[in-house]
Amino acid sequence: MRNLKAVLASAAISLTLVACGDNDTTEQKKEAAPAKKEAVEQKAPEKVEPVKIGFVYVSPIGDAGYTYQHDLGRKAIEEKFGDKIKVSFVESVAEGPDAERVIMNYAKSDYKAVFATSFGYMNPTLKVAKSFPKVAFEHATGYKRAANVNTYLARFYESRYLTGLVAGSMTKSNVIGYVAAFPIPEVVRGINAFTRGIRAVNDKAQVRVIWTNSWFDPGKEREAADTLIGQKADVLTMHADSPATIQAAEDAGIYAIGYNSDFSKFGPNSHLTSSVTNWAPYYVKRVGEILDGSWKGNQDTWEGLSADMVQVAPFHNDVPQEVRDHVEQAKADIIAGKLHPFAGPINDNEGKERVAGGQTMSDGDMLGFNWYVEGVVGKLPQ
Repeated sequence: MRNLKAVLASAAISLTLVACGDNDTTEQKKEAAPAKKEAVEQKAPEKVEPVKIGFVYVSPIGDAGYTYQHDLGRKAIEEKFGDKIKVSFVESVAEGPDAERVIMNYAKSDYKAVFATSFGYMNPTLKVAKSFPKVAFEHATGYKRAANVNTYLARFYESRYLTGLVAGSMTKSNVIGYVAAFPIPEVVRGINAFTRGIRAVNDKAQVRVIWTNSWFDPGKEREAADTLIGQKADVLTMHADSPATIQAAEDAGIYAIGYNSDFSKFGPNSHLTSSVTNWAPYYVKRVGEILDGSWKGNQDTWEGLSADMVQVAPFHNDVPQEVRDHVEQAKADIIAGKLHPFAGPINDNEGKERVAGGQTMSDGDMLGFNWYVEGVVGKLPQ
């Protein structure tokens, strides 16, 4: 009997242990369940691919000039947006079929936006844009737009006028030379604004122009500059992308005024100042819109001194304080709307009145400039 009780007691203990063991296992399973949930919560986030942005340049980037300034804008968006974007550029792309090829390659390679930075890229940009309606295209200095194509331009003529004040004040021969690329309205507008600034302080001065028919050709630019020096020019400026004009002035011991960039490093003794273009604010704005989805096409931007899109470089020590003060006052007046480089009366260089007194040229008229103002020597190539 005692043995039977012992057996029954032993069996009861075994059942109790088994039951307790099952409960422990269940509790352990219950406690282990959150670990599985936690593992799901710790799953790494999916990697977001950077938005690809492409730039097309008409000349080498170099150390100064038109393309150099655009590239500073490119660097500004890289600094601003970091790994949110992936930026590429192709330099020295000829206007025409080669430009179309480069722009097309960007569009085919899933680039979200393409900045085409030269006037002659206008039609190639529009052609490619038709086939890629979801790509944002931005064309510098052009005038044709589309649903996915914007245009942008700086009011270069404002800073050109200011540097003209310097040139007119510093010349002794009253002959100022201008090395120019192509006879298109953008370039003619700059020549005329520069001349208007000169004549505002020196109505005896003349501007002589030589055309290179190239945006970037150091050899032709140097040849043109030397020719102008031979015509007694003692101040030179240019609408071209190399430092050749500044270097020619430096070698000849005369003065020069740069364009697009501060060219003082190329003419420490000759460089009076420069008309400088600042593309960075525009590029930062547009890329920001592309990233947040607010970018819209068929827009035109034309900003100047008031938006810091154009500037005047520091002055050479030879520039008198009264000239500097005059430039600063004129700058303030332009920003305030009190002064306009193309406010009448304005005559062309054949004596015909083009803008009456009390009138100011409209943006449309300035965008179509095809005549020289009084003070420019010669005929404009048609």
